Amino acid sequence: MATAAEEIQVGRRTVRVSSPDKPYFPKLGLTKLDVVRYFLAVGDGILRALRDRPTMLERWPRGVFEGATVATRQGNRGDAFYQKRVPAGAPDWVDTAHITFPSGRSADEVAPGELAVVIWAVNLGTLRFHPWPVTRADVERPDQLRVDLDPLPGVGFDQVVPVAHEVRGFLDELGLVGFPKTTGGRGLHVYVPIEARWSFGECRRAVLALGREMQRRRPDLVTTTWWREQRDRPVFVDYNQMARDHTMTSAYSIRPTPAALVSAPLGWAELDEARPEDFDVTNMPGRFAARGDPHAGLDGRRFSLESLLDMADREGLESPPER
Repeated sequence: MATAAEEIQVGRRTVRVSSPDKPYFPKLGLTKLDVVRYFLAVGDGILRALRDRPTMLERWPRGVFEGATVATRQGNRGDAFYQKRVPAGAPDWVDTAHITFPSGRSADEVAPGELAVVIWAVNLGTLRFHPWPVTRADVERPDQLRVDLDPLPGVGFDQVVPVAHEVRGFLDELGLVGFPKTTGGRGLHVYVPIEARWSFGECRRAVLALGREMQRRRPDLVTTTWWREQRDRPVFVDYNQMARDHTMTSAYSIRPTPAALVSAPLGWAELDEARPEDFDVTNMPGRFAARGDPHAGLDGRRFSLESLLDMADREGLESPPER
């Protein structure tokens, strides 16, 4: 028999959790309710990552199991799926943002304004949240510059770390501050809080300029070559992640693999010792309780992109085409 639903108080809301005993990560013995409790434990962090941002939900309503597949445009059958539009029947307290895709189509996406919205989405099977780098206050101008350090197949995390340090040093020279996090896989993301003054195209030019500088400084490690088959260095600075409707896994999201690894915000001093496999659903709540959120500063000062855009101008870099 199915276990009776539980009602959980989240702030001023009561959120219903159906089938709380459903296995979500069977190899770890974690249930749906365990996943809900994880997100509650890192609540301030996940809400900071998502607050007021249009967010695509990656839903795994049957949990994570061997052989599970994700539905795609090419094959719309699967055990999990991506949801861009706010689900039908959402409570009236689920805030949304109206966004436009490169195709010209538009949609209302979930834009969490409180932790209860996150837990409501988790009850629907959401493990990974994919927020835009904009807020509902201005969906046309990013307020985060996101640098994706993407290792090629077979490249280890240890080759990504020195590139991240080089990124930090360059940002320091420009008077900018970056906040690193693991992806839950082999890569790293670095977020820079910026003034919401520039378009997606300008932000992509800025990341491309940064990537070209990394390529000059670490020609042994870094490439900005778009075509995968032409890349001859292990770490790609993926400037296209700043394109409209391209999103990154949020901090504290859970990777849908048997190990239940999470995207972990880091302090720069941790980078040399940290490994992606160090952070999972079972140990992140204790880490969060002990040290808080290393990305708390993302709520603070915002920086100008002018220095990076000046570099792009000097080099004659055009805004990369939408892909």
